[in-house]
Amino acid sequence: MRIYGLIAVLISLINVVYGQGRNYGRSMVIAKQGIAATSQTLASQAAAQILARGGSAVDAAIAANAVLGLVEPMMDGMGGDMFAIYWEAKSGKLTGLNGSGPAPRALSPKLLTDKGMKTMPAAGIHSVTVPGAVDGWAKMHQKFGKLPWKDLFQPAIAYAEEGFPVTEAIAESWHESPKLKAHEESVRLFLPNGKPPVEGDIFRNPDLARAYRLIAEKGPEAFYKGEIANAILKTSQKLGGTMTAEDLASFSAEFVTPISTDYRGWRVYELPPNGQGMAALEMLNIMETTPASAFGFASPQEMHERIEAMKLAYSDLRRYDADPRTYDVPLNILLSKEYARKRAALIDPAKANCDVPAGQPIASDTTYLTVVDKDGNIVSWIQSVSAAFGSGITVEGMGFTLQNRGANFVLDPKHPNVLAGGKRSLHTIIPGFMEKGDLHVGFGIMGGFNQPLAHAQFVSNIVDYGMNLQAALEAPRFTKLNASGCDVSIEMRVPAHTLQVLSEHGHQIRIRREYTQEMGRGQAILHDSKTGVNYAASDPRADGSAVPEPIR
Repeated sequence: MRIYGLIAVLISLINVVYGQGRNYGRSMVIAKQGIAATSQTLASQAAAQILARGGSAVDAAIAANAVLGLVEPMMDGMGGDMFAIYWEAKSGKLTGLNGSGPAPRALSPKLLTDKGMKTMPAAGIHSVTVPGAVDGWAKMHQKFGKLPWKDLFQPAIAYAEEGFPVTEAIAESWHESPKLKAHEESVRLFLPNGKPPVEGDIFRNPDLARAYRLIAEKGPEAFYKGEIANAILKTSQKLGGTMTAEDLASFSAEFVTPISTDYRGWRVYELPPNGQGMAALEMLNIMETTPASAFGFASPQEMHERIEAMKLAYSDLRRYDADPRTYDVPLNILLSKEYARKRAALIDPAKANCDVPAGQPIASDTTYLTVVDKDGNIVSWIQSVSAAFGSGITVEGMGFTLQNRGANFVLDPKHPNVLAGGKRSLHTIIPGFMEKGDLHVGFGIMGGFNQPLAHAQFVSNIVDYGMNLQAALEAPRFTKLNASGCDVSIEMRVPAHTLQVLSEHGHQIRIRREYTQEMGRGQAILHDSKTGVNYAASDPRADGSAVPEPIR
């Protein structure tokens, strides 16, 4: 191990002196035209076709999202929520959208505890919250769309009717899970012939094609007040759910102002609670209190600092993040540089902290895509049904599952994220954006509670180590889904010397294979407003690609 360590240090010194060189796989996609980067090539192609017809970045994002709901049914779909950040090139203005739905009004901690539940269910009908994606699509289209609404769903409808071959990473994620097997409609649709499809199998979903056609022709009202709403309510009532017609009809996605921090000269933006973007910004603030390691992003010093900063930020996330309509999240303090210095002082440079408490700032399975259009407008867009196949419940006759976002609530009445009817839970999916001068980047990395720490690693790779978008996405990452304990999962491409030193510091290393989906699957697009050139990257941990707009 000592020999490996000396080699690693020597390589790091060479990189510092001569530059890192080409140490990543794919090239970036670079074009003057618009580009769409998604986690599945058919979705990227559909978005590029919309751009070629004169569609906006938002038009293309909706088209891609609809296709992803078909080809990645375990990740996203109409039964889930969505969030977006839109950057307008002409004005430089950022707009955020929160398309997350609340718990049904009749769902309460008492109802669940009376049924013998001591914690929120991870699946099933009582984990279901109002799906917010479709109204989120509509709100974004009304504000930023160019093409007719009905045209945006045609690629998804065609693929749903004709079928598509299941791709590699998606086949790997298509599990025969107990929650799917618990529901007859889910088994019928997503386990054809009693088992998940494998790579190359043709999968069709005519029920979803029908639902998309209803939305294309009748707009979001088909989902919240019409035929699809009726199917959702019928499915819920059959399983003893509490959702009502009023729960669906009264939902409205909300435009919000992004939150941000400065990280070594770059401005990094996330969305405010109930999303978890605050954790990414706090983690960056903590990391900024010390210089980045001269020995590289995969050095023991840098990896240790990132892991420990993540724990501190996540302990605050779990304690303070909640629906801001019911709780005043102390963001002004949590995201202050002074607070970051206090939290960073808790980091021991030679020892892992296995029990990280939240600070005291006050007295008391997802898919991501990003698109840039010919005018340079960028949308950073994320959508999910939460855990794989969400609640496991498929809406009868409509071809999509309902999310289990309610699983993120807690039943402790003293906690700000306690379950309440009409309230939104802590939410994991977060779109990201960063800019410096003429450079503007829409980015995101999927994967539940992995997302803030993946965002911070991506930002640091670019800002601290000069990586381009593709290298920053491909670089090996670590993940850890909570602040407690010293366990941490790290991809096997991290040098052996780093793993050895981290173990000596007390980290309990779990080595994962190269490019594992466990680390999240990201996309990124950079627009240079000085040259008009666009740069795009797609994570090899997924089946996606960045596809430029074809010239008409």
